[in-house]
Amino acid sequence: MGMKHFRPTTPSLRNMTVSTFDEITKKTPEKSLLTVKKEKAGRNSYGRITVRHQGGGNRQKYRIIDFKRNKDDMVATVIGIEYDPNRSANIALIEYEDGTKSYILAPVGLTDGDKVVSGQKVDIKPGNCMPIESIPVGTLIHNIELNPGQGGKMVRAAGQEAQLMAKEGKYAHVRLPSGEMRLVLARCRATIGTVGNTDHENVKIGKAGRTRHMGIRPTVRGSVMNPVDHPHGGGEGRAPVGHAGPMTPWGKPALGYKTRKKNKQSNKMIVKRRK
Repeated sequence: MGMKHFRPTTPSLRNMTVSTFDEITKKTPEKSLLTVKKEKAGRNSYGRITVRHQGGGNRQKYRIIDFKRNKDDMVATVIGIEYDPNRSANIALIEYEDGTKSYILAPVGLTDGDKVVSGQKVDIKPGNCMPIESIPVGTLIHNIELNPGQGGKMVRAAGQEAQLMAKEGKYAHVRLPSGEMRLVLARCRATIGTVGNTDHENVKIGKAGRTRHMGIRPTVRGSVMNPVDHPHGGGEGRAPVGHAGPMTPWGKPALGYKTRKKNKQSNKMIVKRRK
């Protein structure tokens, strides 16, 4: 997928880029797989803002994605590749032999008319889904389950891929896009290939209006506030934060402070940290 650049007729267009959407082959979504996506705008049940910088944006419908891929040994045909406003990756509409339609994440190389299938032992080709124990070592995978039958949880963003490094007993060693090496139960399923829309990371927003369309409201820096509003506020001119490290508006450490619990249960599954 390529990038579209603009002539700099305005300051916002000078650096703005948009995707050419070359992979998209189907413009309208499947109505039977749409559901309402309520706009919470960062507010709780009392109407108070509990998550800042959210609100507005274009109205969206949620596409129901099949992350479980549990219709075994039934071939499905790709009807079209669609845009999904709820995620960075594109999605593929597939139709099974029994007429059932569903959405899956569209991997690189999947096009209209291709056949995909899930099962215990199927061909190693993009879009096919199977247990990790049936996948050859070294294969690139995505949409990886953490618990058997739960549905894919990891490696679902555009352009991401994990690699199956080894199998040992009932566990498999998987290298995630972050560089972390993790143990995953070999009975868990994964999909072959790399998630599509690989150029998503090259998109430059270019202007404030595009972030507002996404439902993101402006962020004010703490250093330009008053001391009553933020720990970074106050001082004459451009003053430093005045603390040992950056803080959130509520006085908690921020920007690089590790928030993962020391005794988190899944720590034993991490063989090598991402750093």
